[in-house]
Amino acid sequence: MDKKILLEECDFKAVRSSGQGGQHVNKTSTKVVLLWNLQSSAALSEDEKQRVNFKLSNRVTKDGNLVLSNDHSRSQLKNKEALIKNFLLMIEKALT
Repeated sequence: MDKKILLEECDFKAVRSSGQGGQHVNKTSTKVVLLWNLQSSAALSEDEKQRVNFKLSNRVTKDGNLVLSNDHSRSQLKNKEALIKNFLLMIEKALT
């Protein structure tokens, strides 16, 4: 598994968080969404792809996309950093 290639394959977008939070939440896009296509990944071998797909089957869409989001912080940067950390940890655990 090559972490650098994995992160290059990810698409990130910032969206508005939902729910309560005062005026700030309605004006800024702090929630970060990660989209990664498992089937087209060059960072994993075919065996690794099958293992990840099996272990994360409840999180992988029918199209083979893994979609994760984070909106715990008011900072878009902190949310993106936490999301990347969680994504890499999730893939590492799925490969063991």
